[in-house]
Amino acid sequence: MVGNYITSFIGFMPANNPEVIVYVAIDNAKGATQYGGTLAAPLARKILLDCIDILNIKKQENGVLKRYNYLDIKYANVDNVIGLSINDAIKRLKDFKVEIEGEGDKVIYQSPINTSISVGETVRIMLGK
Repeated sequence: MVGNYITSFIGFMPANNPEVIVYVAIDNAKGATQYGGTLAAPLARKILLDCIDILNIKKQENGVLKRYNYLDIKYANVDNVIGLSINDAIKRLKDFKVEIEGEGDKVIYQSPINTSISVGETVRIMLGK
């Protein structure tokens, strides 16, 4: 059928010794720009970020840090806030949108953790006692 496209994206990590490969394909996407980088890549990124936590993949030593220009998306490190009070956690996560679940006075879980994500992205934290 004319105009029926499959958009896709493939990614892997870590780069020097892949443990995870993710392939996302979206069939016949409607109402959006039909490019893999705009539709499938953000979904793959979320999956890969969760894999970092689940598989406890550590940041590579001696990596090359990216140099930014004014058009680039800025990234920041997501500190480990588990065990902190909600107020202290929010202060440490000031560069991100924070989604809070649960009840209690301290953070018992967070995702992502100890990784870099783009400024303004969501960090999920769960409260407990």
